[in-house]
Amino acid sequence: MDTHATGPTADAATAYLEALHGRLTADGCTVTSPPWDGHRVVAGSRGDRKVRWFGTKVELFVFAAAVPEVDMTTLGEFTAWAMRYAKDLRRGIPGARNAATVLPALVSARVRPEAAQWAAQDARLLGTTLISRPLTIETTPNATRTTMYRGQVVWGGMFTGHVLDKASLYFP
Repeated sequence: MDTHATGPTADAATAYLEALHGRLTADGCTVTSPPWDGHRVVAGSRGDRKVRWFGTKVELFVFAAAVPEVDMTTLGEFTAWAMRYAKDLRRGIPGARNAATVLPALVSARVRPEAAQWAAQDARLLGTTLISRPLTIETTPNATRTTMYRGQVVWGGMFTGHVLDKASLYFP
């Protein structure tokens, strides 16, 4: 079974990923392309440390892939993979003034409503220092619709504004 989208809808998703690659690079992220389930992933990462965070280093990991359709199962699997992958990439000692946020995004012309609702519900946690905010990106010839949870979380709440600013920059 071919898991890659083809045709005009795939072109919009591919163009979106290419533009995302450019936005990540322009913002100083390290950008790579690890494979996931037969799909090319655009992966970006960066670390930031600010005085107002009391010296805590915040690592941000972005993972995006184009799929034929985004459903809850696929988004859940991709989110779990992205969190494991980011956990393996982390620098420093987790919890010792280090926090990380993962932005796993699936891009498609077809996003099932329940997948978008799941992405909008709440951030996911892996341990106490790895937070994930899944996104769905619906690309159509006339518009792009991005869905993600934009509220506060219990852990990492002081970094939420920074993460949301970066998410808005990377996923306009």
